[in-house]
Amino acid sequence: MASKVLFRASLPSLRRPIRTIPSLCTSPISRYFSSSQSHCVMSLSGFTQEQLDVREAVSKICSKYPDEYWMEHDNSGEYPHELHGDLARDGWIGIALPEELGGAGLGISEATMMLHTIAESGAGIAGAQSIHANVYATQPVAKFASAEQRARMLPKLIAGETRTCFGVTEPNTGLETLKLTTQAKRDGDSYLISGQKIWISSAQVATKMVLLARTTPLSPLSKPSEGLSLFFIDLDKTAPGLDLKRIPKMGGRAIDANEVFFDNYRVPADTLIGKEGQGFKIVLHGLNAERCLLAGEALGLGYAALSRAASYAKTRIVFGRPIGQNQGIQHPLASAYMHLEAAKLATYHAARLYDQSAKEGGRMGEEVGVACNSAKYLAAEAAFTACERAVLTHGGMGYAQEYHVERYMREVFVPRIAPVSREMIMNYIGEKALGLPRSY
Repeated sequence: MASKVLFRASLPSLRRPIRTIPSLCTSPISRYFSSSQSHCVMSLSGFTQEQLDVREAVSKICSKYPDEYWMEHDNSGEYPHELHGDLARDGWIGIALPEELGGAGLGISEATMMLHTIAESGAGIAGAQSIHANVYATQPVAKFASAEQRARMLPKLIAGETRTCFGVTEPNTGLETLKLTTQAKRDGDSYLISGQKIWISSAQVATKMVLLARTTPLSPLSKPSEGLSLFFIDLDKTAPGLDLKRIPKMGGRAIDANEVFFDNYRVPADTLIGKEGQGFKIVLHGLNAERCLLAGEALGLGYAALSRAASYAKTRIVFGRPIGQNQGIQHPLASAYMHLEAAKLATYHAARLYDQSAKEGGRMGEEVGVACNSAKYLAAEAAFTACERAVLTHGGMGYAQEYHVERYMREVFVPRIAPVSREMIMNYIGEKALGLPRSY
């Protein structure tokens, strides 16, 4: 299996055993008011060699993009095209896509480590989200598209020549995915798309969209899940019937979030993935993968924040001693570390189950759903606590941009809110794991 990671000649060092990751564990942190150094606080035991190989190689790429790069892009709202280009050049966008299409043929376990590493490098949620949809939203396409469609749709995306976004969420349905109203009406050898999507990340730079739309009206359906269909469409901003509006937001501003409006936007009929009416079942294949990936991103952000807090606490001297010597500082950070480590175990357990289930034809579907949703919840909560305590450890300097933890704090709300709320995860766990009556 290790040979699969060596899918680009530019990564010859991946065969070496890994003990430390220089760019994550010993990278200097620029300071205006004090001088300290970050170190890797996460335990690396328990990972497979392939996961560690991924971590080392991706860390080397991310070392070119320090925290100052992400601070500047957060302020300007400029997309991190350079990182996307570097990751595409070395084949990382196709990490979990088939080898015969140019991908690496690895699993969600390795993809989770990739996004975890990107976030932990200081890129945070914004850096990881620059390729996030290209990893998970393509999973249903790779599994359910025809051989001809896969050959036509995926190689250019893997090479970085095209980019995709994921079009599911709508402003008036929220988490009620089965109530989506965006319509795809058959018109000869085309479909006409009409409706609205919201919170669509990277739509400004994407040239493709994985779109879930209604092909059968809701009212006559005995099963609401059978009226939705999945498409992999061109997102041509010059074509009639398509309009985008960028949403100003709190954090992760380097990655655009958008409202997308369709008004009889014409797409070819051969962009339909699978059969009409089977889109909801198909798209579920990618949702558990996304839970794992976002959990990894949250972990990376949490560890980055905790590393900065620990480094600051060791060098900030007040009343003649480092503030980290005080239990009032030390104990909250120790607690944050333990919660991150526990969430890490849950996350990579869920990713392993997902990959195992995929190999066995989805036999462990409900168990995978419980594991992936639990991982996303636990990682988001642990990361939030770590980021909050990092800001508080820095005191007033935690509010200053040059210490970066305020940016981490703004970004950590994303895994708590998206793509499913904490409360809906608890509803799901209560029903599926505990056998309690459905509460919604």
